[in-house]
Amino acid sequence: MWKTIKKWWRYLAAKLGLALDEKADPKVQLEQAIKEARDQHRKLTEQAANVIANQKQLQLKLDRAIEEYEKANKSARQALLISDQETRAGNADKASSMTQAAEAFANKLINLEAEIESLKKGLLEATQASEKAKAAVTQNSAALQKKLAEKEKLLSQLDQAKMQEQMNKAMATLNEAVGEEVPTFDEVRNKIEKRLAKAQATSDLTGASVDTKMLEVEQAQMSAEAQARLSELRSELGLEKPAEKADAKAAEAKSEGEAKEAKS
Repeated sequence: MWKTIKKWWRYLAAKLGLALDEKADPKVQLEQAIKEARDQHRKLTEQAANVIANQKQLQLKLDRAIEEYEKANKSARQALLISDQETRAGNADKASSMTQAAEAFANKLINLEAEIESLKKGLLEATQASEKAKAAVTQNSAALQKKLAEKEKLLSQLDQAKMQEQMNKAMATLNEAVGEEVPTFDEVRNKIEKRLAKAQATSDLTGASVDTKMLEVEQAQMSAEAQARLSELRSELGLEKPAEKADAKAAEAKSEGEAKEAKS
């Protein structure tokens, strides 16, 4: 029973996650992914800083241990020299005290030698870890920069996809019926073209009717009467008719041409 409940719960969680992913804004999801990448880089950088800090701290300890070793070595040598001088001078107590001091410095040297060896080993391991940490930060930084550049590309592609989707939606509405009482774009176009064709056909038939021919005859008659009245007015005014002027000019040009030919 418990296994069935767990299985059903996982199914519901997966289904809910899928539904949220389908309805989620890609821009918001992209920003979330970039933020996660930046957080991971920040954590990696902090871890690398701790590794490098440990390496530097070990280096400081090693330097200090070596400095103490050199100092203890000089002190042990000095104590032995003083002990030898006091022994020759017959100061047994003073010589014994210096010998004990030399032994103490010798023990310190032994401890410092062990510490230095341990620090050298630890420093070597810390240095290797530090180099790996630096390389990891460098690689992750390059990967983050690549993601940031790809983010701009994806945002541009997302804007293009949205524009194309809106265009596809607009084009689809041109050919689909909005309702039973609303015609489609193609139906309206066919209706207008049909009406235009009918109007042109009616105009052609009207132009070829008897009434139209009669109107043309009446207009020709009125034009002839007007020309006759203009001719009468020209005669009363002593003006030449346009046709007579044209004939006179033509005759004059013909005579001039004949005269030129005769001379040649």
